[in-house]
Amino acid sequence: MKKYLTLIALLAVLVLAACGGSNSKENDSTKTTEGQDENVVLKVGASSTPHAEILEEAVPLLEEEGITLEIVPYEDYVLPNDDLANGDLDANYFQHLPFLEETIGNTGYELESIGGIHVEPMGVYSQNIKSVDDIPDSAEVILSNSVADHERILKLFEAEGLITLDENAEEITIDSIVDNPKNLVFSPDYAPEILPELYHNEADALVVINTNYAIGADLNPIDDALFIEGEESDYVNVIAVRSEDKDEESLKKLVDVLQSEEIANFILEKYNGAIVPVGGTK
Repeated sequence: MKKYLTLIALLAVLVLAACGGSNSKENDSTKTTEGQDENVVLKVGASSTPHAEILEEAVPLLEEEGITLEIVPYEDYVLPNDDLANGDLDANYFQHLPFLEETIGNTGYELESIGGIHVEPMGVYSQNIKSVDDIPDSAEVILSNSVADHERILKLFEAEGLITLDENAEEITIDSIVDNPKNLVFSPDYAPEILPELYHNEADALVVINTNYAIGADLNPIDDALFIEGEESDYVNVIAVRSEDKDEESLKKLVDVLQSEEIANFILEKYNGAIVPVGGTK
């Protein structure tokens, strides 16, 4: 009788072990399926205009690649890099390369670009000044407090013959101006997002506005700017990621889609040349 009971107990143990082994395999299979690329979700921070709009156009193309895109809109230039560094985002798309490099230098964040997408030519606007020749002596030039944009802006003014910069300067700042025949007064004290408002309120000033904020304020950089950068600008807007994630396949696919012909055509048609995709207008 004891042998019979022992045999029953042994069979029960074997049955339970077999059931446990079956469940374990099913769980492993589920984990493998969930870890495949077709279920990847990317959380990307972006300025509302034009970056988030461009990302929205990329959503169905990324879905074909097995990637679900979650777009997080921002209206400032600080939080997107903070949130990326802190792990709240997988990537961000709002800044040009010099701004990213300045942020890394100031914060020590381990971030980097994995690809350029488009250029937003910087424009100079004025309500009352209608041409470069009409710029009066001692006119105020209102520009952003983003130091990363100052060299870019000053070179734009130099290209128009309005100032001359020290060609030997290691870093171009307002102090690098060596000739200023119209005695222009540069005021670099304003947050970029309020520049369109200053354009409306300071009618006699020259206001330098980033294209994303100009478009958001219903300004057409091509038609409304007094003068504007050309397509050759080096200030390419990039996809930034944490350095540890730079080789992630899903992030590489994100860049590939944003650099695709479909997205380039969308940018050209949507913004009428005010925003230039990587590779220009060809």
